[in-house]
Amino acid sequence: MNLHLSIGPLVSVIAGVLILIMPRLLGYIVAIYLIVIGLVGLFGTGALHA
Repeated sequence: MNLHLSIGPLVSVIAGVLILIMPRLLGYIVAIYLIVIGLVGLFGTGALHA
């Protein structure tokens, strides 16, 4: 069985869980999420395949 994960949805799930656990981190989580998605968009996902 071959499992292919994309970085975008994986980061979204992790961010959502962290927001549910610690709502005060919302600003930091959103900022980090936007930075990660922006970097992936700029440089591609060539080295980030899981």
